[in-house]
Amino acid sequence: MSRPLLAAAFLLVAGASAGLAQDASGPKPVPGTPATLNNDLRPTFVAQEPSDLMASKMIGQSIVNGANETIGSVADIVLGPDLAVKSYVVGVGGFLGLGTKYVSVAREALQVTRVDDKTLKAVINTDKDQLRAAPEYVYLGQQPSKADAPKAGAQATDTSKSDVPASTGTTTTQPAQQ
Repeated sequence: MSRPLLAAAFLLVAGASAGLAQDASGPKPVPGTPATLNNDLRPTFVAQEPSDLMASKMIGQSIVNGANETIGSVADIVLGPDLAVKSYVVGVGGFLGLGTKYVSVAREALQVTRVDDKTLKAVINTDKDQLRAAPEYVYLGQQPSKADAPKAGAQATDTSKSDVPASTGTTTTQPAQQ
């Protein structure tokens, strides 16, 4: 039993000494030169200014109307191709996200001001009923595809025919025309 242990120890010492000998006689690595960028390729780092608004602070921000009544909250921010704010998606109605309707309001319709260093105030000149009556905002990924649209229309026209089974399981047919 000691013989295999002794052989394993010998191989371990021999392998370690061979590795050290190779490092001593082999070529030494040459330190690389640090990567550099031209001035036109350097990233520009920007610090937050007191007038800047953070998107993370806007999401969830309550929105009040002129009468200081809470009428919704900012659910999302829509950016245009130039990455400027295009509109705000506002959640109105519902409770804890259930039954909430999402509408999109133009950037100009929502006035966002800073109350103090940590508090924002969002005001819109409308009421909750007008927001509920607005068209619902549908995210692109949640819109029905154009391929599904004709199928839905075809199904709707098929159900209006009189030879479709009734809800009771019976079938009604029209008399044969002669």
